[in-house]
Amino acid sequence: MTLAQRSIGLFFALTSCGAVAAPADDVWMSVLLDGRKIGSMHTTRKVDGQRVITSQDMRIEIERSGLKVGLGTTESDEETLDGRPLKFDSRTRISGIENVQAGVIRDDGKADITTIIGGAKQARTIEWPKAALLAEGLRLAEQKAGLLPGTRYDTIAFQAENLEAVEVESLVGKRESIDLPDGRRELIRVEQTIKLGGAPTRTVSWIEPDQTIRKLLVPMMGYDLTMLACSRACATAKNQGADVLVHSLVTAPRSISADERAHGIRLRLSQTDASDAALQFATTDEQQFTPRPGGGDLRIAPLDGTKTESREAAPLAADSQPNDWLQSAAPEVVALAKLGAGDAKTPSSQMQNLEGFVRGFIRNKDLSVGYASALEVAKNPEGDCTEHAVLLAALGRVLGIPTRVVDGLVYVEQYAGGSNVFVPHAWAQAYIDGRWRSYDAALHGFDAGHVALSVGDGDPWRFYAGFNTLGRLRVDGVEALPPR
Repeated sequence: MTLAQRSIGLFFALTSCGAVAAPADDVWMSVLLDGRKIGSMHTTRKVDGQRVITSQDMRIEIERSGLKVGLGTTESDEETLDGRPLKFDSRTRISGIENVQAGVIRDDGKADITTIIGGAKQARTIEWPKAALLAEGLRLAEQKAGLLPGTRYDTIAFQAENLEAVEVESLVGKRESIDLPDGRRELIRVEQTIKLGGAPTRTVSWIEPDQTIRKLLVPMMGYDLTMLACSRACATAKNQGADVLVHSLVTAPRSISADERAHGIRLRLSQTDASDAALQFATTDEQQFTPRPGGGDLRIAPLDGTKTESREAAPLAADSQPNDWLQSAAPEVVALAKLGAGDAKTPSSQMQNLEGFVRGFIRNKDLSVGYASALEVAKNPEGDCTEHAVLLAALGRVLGIPTRVVDGLVYVEQYAGGSNVFVPHAWAQAYIDGRWRSYDAALHGFDAGHVALSVGDGDPWRFYAGFNTLGRLRVDGVEALPPR
């Protein structure tokens, strides 16, 4: 799954932590992408004795270069009548692959967590984030703040998808007349800012005085993602085709030669909208971004043998350890790492061998695969760039090499009928000889045509920084760097 698809997936999380939870017993909504229907959402709220159970089921269907990809999420939150979290169960499905995050919140401020990713079940205990709320708690916080225009209030929303809490700032606006499928209504506007990993996302919802949400808008990646309350028949009506890559492709003003990509380039960039949100790029040992009003300059150059000081922090212990998505302790992954590394002795040669091994191991280059973990790829070697990236990162960790996964864009001469375009892409990085070095097993290695938007540990929910840049980016100029 590309970062473009992941942005749509993040919409699931935003509907939970950003939008108010509707108090109505049963609410159906139609989900639209730039005005085209792509799915539905069904929310229910039930009071069972001293507990409130809020459930949400969203199902959408998008296209990717003509291939349909189904995404779905269900979440059930159980809380006390006063909004104290008790338990949650979140299940995300992408192209038939289901991942589970479930938790029970204890009285001592901890939570017992169970995750099932790639068929691997893990249990652990975490500290429950202070003041973090689930659906009913968020509804009660809004109820307490009131809906007078100008009212501001802050909440901490727990995201089950990535087991983290985020700050949400809310501002109540005036009543507005809004067109809905079942007619025009006077609704209260509520603007929210969701602080996601340094990349704030803004949403707008329109609600009834009883807090029932009727419309939700999430501008993201150049799209308008919209949810509209309507009847069940309306919400579950036939979907329309919507290609998620349309807004994420970036055209280069000229072709970029293989020699230029081998030595380095400088891109002159600008943002295509009037938003006050600046373009964001990762700062790596291979890439530096110099911002300017409305854009900036991005310098990309593959590392050479020159000994220079790293621009990045040294890896953490977690960068070499297994996690939910990079299951480097699984026997299947360990066996592949030993096979792929061969007789290589140094981390540099081991990563080079692993890069070539993964390129050949994933025989079926399948765009329809959602987002598979390293263990899933080890068992079923198929997928696109993300599957290559997570497997390569996991294999490196088996050998004790710190690794991470990068999401961004890559230059290709031809793609989906377009020429000289940057397309969403993922690759891996490893900490070699004191610097983070990139490896791309899906293509023919790393070059200066790779634009890094964000880095993470393989968890698809951690690539927040790129969400506000995709769909808002234009390349105005390309300059070859002088020979080193």
